[in-house]
Amino acid sequence: MPQAETDPLAAPPAMACDCTAQAGEIDSRALRDTLGRFATGIAVVTAIDGDGHPIGLTVNSFAAVSLAPPLVLWSLASGSHNFESFRRASHHCINVLAADQMDLSNRFATWPTDRFAGLPWQPGCGGAPVLAGCCARFEVCNETQHPGGDHLIFVGRVVRFDQVPGMDPLLFHGGRYRFLAKD
Repeated sequence: MPQAETDPLAAPPAMACDCTAQAGEIDSRALRDTLGRFATGIAVVTAIDGDGHPIGLTVNSFAAVSLAPPLVLWSLASGSHNFESFRRASHHCINVLAADQMDLSNRFATWPTDRFAGLPWQPGCGGAPVLAGCCARFEVCNETQHPGGDHLIFVGRVVRFDQVPGMDPLLFHGGRYRFLAKD
């Protein structure tokens, strides 16, 4: 009797789920690789620190929450160098990067001395830097924060936004930058 072929994309059989798993019981590299199967956009979140200096970092944890009221979220690792500054900032600007802004993504993903040196930007709500050339921008009031494991989840109320219609976003998938296919 021939053996039935299995569909690799078929749903796995139902199993009991133990929601008490500890971090050490999960292979973090495998989890990261699996999370990387979800394609995301890339944004640079900016703010002004307590000393009046611009700060920013690259994220792919941006998401819409609600239209009424207009809420978005992003998250930040609790070990981030600018964690307290972002936590205390009154406003953030979520600058959604365009397909040609890979260098900007890399700039804000590493630790150069001054990420803003020679970079054109305008102060937005609460002074948060609004970057040039992005395909979309959301200026938000830092409304609520929620602990989420080793991250803090920021929920911001959108107070101003803009976009450039037809401009493609920069994407991230499988640990690499990606681009939309042309129609």
